[in-house]
Amino acid sequence: MTPESTHNAVPVAAGMTEDEATVEARRIIADAYRPAPETPTAHRDDTPLPRYGSTPPVAQPGRPPMSQGATDASVLILSGAAATSMTGLTAAVLMYVSQFADPVVCGLVFGAPTALVLALGRLAKRAQPAPDVHQHYTGPVYQDQRNVTTTTRGVWAKTNNQQ
Repeated sequence: MTPESTHNAVPVAAGMTEDEATVEARRIIADAYRPAPETPTAHRDDTPLPRYGSTPPVAQPGRPPMSQGATDASVLILSGAAATSMTGLTAAVLMYVSQFADPVVCGLVFGAPTALVLALGRLAKRAQPAPDVHQHYTGPVYQDQRNVTTTTRGVWAKTNNQQ
């Protein structure tokens, strides 16, 4: 190797000639710039799944499987039990600490909010939005929007309808 060609020369690896090193370097560069082979990165299996398999169903951890009505009832019972126990415990602590509280008064004071909450819960459960009314007509339609005021008076009732 001459001193003027050292800046363009390929460094020679141990045990290789300069020509072998050049061939190896060209092979490495060719491998680096070769297009990557087509390898799938995803797979979709479109075969239909069986309706059921041979493995028996297993109950999952947590609440046992039950109907929606039974689930709703158990949640309601658990909520009522929690509210009742908190109210009763508060009343018991108040009576014990004060050594003077009357059990009847404590029952009224702590029972009234519970009864109010239960009544409001039942009222909210029954409240439903007004249904949407969709009327479809075929042919000519006449809508009468008059208000009729009715008055009924007397032992023997006489009704007067005024428009």
